[in-house]
Amino acid sequence: MDTGDVIDLEITDVAHGGVFVGRHGEPGEKGRVVFVPDTMPGERVRVRLTDTRKPAFWRGEVVEVLDASPHRRPHVWAQAGLDHPADDRPGGADFGHIALDEQRALKLRVVEDALARIGKLDLPATIEPPRPVTDAAGAVHEESEDGTGWRTRVSLHVDADGRIGPFGARSHRVVPVSEHPLATAAIANTAARLDHGRPGRIDLVQPADGRVRVLPRPDARPARRATPEVVREIVGEREFRVDAGGFWQVHRLAPRTLTDLVTDALREVGADADGWHLDLYGGVGLLAAAIGGVVGPLARITTVESDARATEHAGENLAEWVGARAETARVERWVDALASGASAAEQERLQRGVVVLDPPRSGAGTQTTRAIARLAPRAIVYVACDPVALARDLAVFREEGYEAATVRAVDLFPHSHHIEAVVALTR
Repeated sequence: MDTGDVIDLEITDVAHGGVFVGRHGEPGEKGRVVFVPDTMPGERVRVRLTDTRKPAFWRGEVVEVLDASPHRRPHVWAQAGLDHPADDRPGGADFGHIALDEQRALKLRVVEDALARIGKLDLPATIEPPRPVTDAAGAVHEESEDGTGWRTRVSLHVDADGRIGPFGARSHRVVPVSEHPLATAAIANTAARLDHGRPGRIDLVQPADGRVRVLPRPDARPARRATPEVVREIVGEREFRVDAGGFWQVHRLAPRTLTDLVTDALREVGADADGWHLDLYGGVGLLAAAIGGVVGPLARITTVESDARATEHAGENLAEWVGARAETARVERWVDALASGASAAEQERLQRGVVVLDPPRSGAGTQTTRAIARLAPRAIVYVACDPVALARDLAVFREEGYEAATVRAVDLFPHSHHIEAVVALTR
């Protein structure tokens, strides 16, 4: 077969990355794997092949849905639906045509497959939606019924002609759009008023005060950068300082949801008040504060983050814990140095402590994972945003003597293929 050929496929499974799996071949044969977006298991679709260069698999795009799944819905982002040309569809909502409950079932299947196939781990896994949040006035904030309106941060791109929009699905071409259904109403309204920009990126940020900040990030950066605006985010009764353009969880319910899940895990493993606790890839200290909330006001906590501005904010955000410190360092180097150079007294406290880590999508990696294990902490709480990286790291932790009982996935990215998970490991 050649690129451009059209075939009919039965879709049988979901794959990591927001694509689905069919096999092309004669009945009774194993067939060639074909990865296709915009469909789901149980559907029969007509597919145009877009890449046939690899011997192991092909890629294609749906031309027509021949037999639709009962879980198919009109796409929550109308312009991303199949009735629009493929080049005009925005990216970022690759599960938006699937009923919300079925999205979560598929994401759980991806997590379970990664654990079994990549990590060779026989672990039960569960999935849940974001947890409701009660604000200081007593109002309860929940996920919307259709899973839209959750993004408090949106990045739009500006092309050479000044057009603004998200990148297209699986491309780096700017696609102008008239709506942003995954964003909060305030961000969607602000985005709709943007009509021209300098080539690069524009970030829209809505912190706890509700006012949207528009942050141009042109490719041609000025020689001198202005001092970033500092905004405040609220999680429960705590305030967190963070640069307007700095990292903060995107879903409006995510910071409290992750705080609750990590708190649950810390209580499950029995975090020791006399231990030395680490928060790795700590950002502005969100999860370090969860450690402090469990362990108490005298907790010894060190949060480690490579971004100096985030570390500065973490020091301020953790001021209520007298034993808290914020270190600016590459996590892998810092942990390796600590594992090699800790004194006997420090080693004893580390062995009574808990390590919380929230690495980037690529995971912690073998070197860092083994260095963490050399510290011999009482327990490890791993927050993951990629199931494949999680499975690889959990396999290394198992080799080093740390086992998990379960994986708790949480759907902090509705209508996309992304998924978060929290895992508690003990020796």
